[in-house]
Amino acid sequence: MLFDLPLDQLKLYKPDRPEPTDFDQFWSQTLAETRQFPLDARFNPVKTWLKLVDVFDVTFNGFGGQPIKAWLVLPKGEPTPLPCVVEYIGYGGGRGLPHEWLGWANAGYAHFIMDTRGQGSTWRTGDTSDPEMEGGNPQIPGFMTRGVLKPQTYYYRRVFSDAVRAVEAARSHQAVDSQRIAVTGGSQGGGITLAAAGLIPDIAIAMPDVPFLCHFRRAVELTDSDPYNEIARFCKTHRDQIDTVFNTLSYFDGMNFAVRARADALFSVGLMDTICPPSTVFAAYNHYAGPKDLRIWQFNNHEGGESFQTLEKLMFTHERFA
Repeated sequence: MLFDLPLDQLKLYKPDRPEPTDFDQFWSQTLAETRQFPLDARFNPVKTWLKLVDVFDVTFNGFGGQPIKAWLVLPKGEPTPLPCVVEYIGYGGGRGLPHEWLGWANAGYAHFIMDTRGQGSTWRTGDTSDPEMEGGNPQIPGFMTRGVLKPQTYYYRRVFSDAVRAVEAARSHQAVDSQRIAVTGGSQGGGITLAAAGLIPDIAIAMPDVPFLCHFRRAVELTDSDPYNEIARFCKTHRDQIDTVFNTLSYFDGMNFAVRARADALFSVGLMDTICPPSTVFAAYNHYAGPKDLRIWQFNNHEGGESFQTLEKLMFTHERFA
């Protein structure tokens, strides 16, 4: 059902942003610390039995100099350098296997798929540990309250830093046109996309689908669905830490990255989405500072537009990179 605001109100929904006064300093310092370690991006060819693409198993150094895995998929025989789509993955998923990522390469793009540290044990396998977590290996969610009592220790500080380094790793490959970079992802991947677009000033295109990690307070108060409900359950127990929790989350809110982003953007939203409520997506979209467009899927939940949205993204990217 349509449980959130009416569409005419959603289109105008632009809430106040709980932005910390040291937001830019926090992220500048975080990325400076991350870049103290060499990127050391390594691209190892992989035999896949796929005849129309070349696949590379990628390792680069992310937050803390810690190794992050990725795939680079290139269309075989296309003249280089190629525009590149850097993709981030939804909550709980990992980079999976190369044959799951053939769409962008078949459209003539380099495709760089970043594994998400510590994830990849729910719906698609992952290969990147998170040394900051006990045991390190990819785990079952949740991740929403890991280190949430301080911005410096919060899980997504590491993930967003990895996302910036992923773009730098993609740009380091000789087959990639460093000036034609798009970032995209759905749900958690959409939230990471907004962070990357806000932290990297010369991204050309940003395509966040049904983005997660936006307008945290409203999301937590509006939906009982995970992953946001992980935060609600934490606050239910830690009654004396609620202000601390939401202060930390304000450093990672997609609205605060949106106002800093300048890339051409294509958003998507499902009006029946109970995981990332529509008003949270519109909040980020309406604050987005760069050129932007939005695809509204009226009768869809968190799946959004799926293949229909993929087609929209292909057309959007082609118009700008042709």
